[in-house]
Amino acid sequence: MKIRNGSRRVGAALMLSLITSATYAQQAAVPEANPARKAIEVRKAVFTLVANNFKPIGDTLQGKTPYDAAEVQKRAARVEFLADLIGETFPEASNLGQPDTKAKPEIWSDRAGFDKKLSEFREHAATLEKVSATEKTASDAFKTAAAAVGQDCKGCHEAYKIK
Repeated sequence: MKIRNGSRRVGAALMLSLITSATYAQQAAVPEANPARKAIEVRKAVFTLVANNFKPIGDTLQGKTPYDAAEVQKRAARVEFLADLIGETFPEASNLGQPDTKAKPEIWSDRAGFDKKLSEFREHAATLEKVSATEKTASDAFKTAAAAVGQDCKGCHEAYKIK
């Protein structure tokens, strides 16, 4: 049975919703939980999901694993969905110097630059999803699209993440 993109997106949305709900429920039990801490926890959850879903694509791109069209397409659809959520995980309230985040202050002081990088990431993730829906091999189109997403991650981390 073939699962359509819409079904995958619903599944990904449900997965993220469950993680977010669990995170919020856990924090609701702690009286000192604040909006900044909540935003950071959700952000960490989204980035964990992005990393876990892009890693198999990156492994394929690097020749560490064989190209599996169904797996690449599934992972690419998830990355595309998650890419749309990232911007929401950086509200102004989370720029309060919390010790449990690796986000640099430049995210907020250079918001236009940060938003541009997020926009490019969303565009490249959408391209990767489209390519993975039509390519059945590790074609040049796949390699180009996957490499662009990987470069987006690297570029944003270099500019906006404390190492």
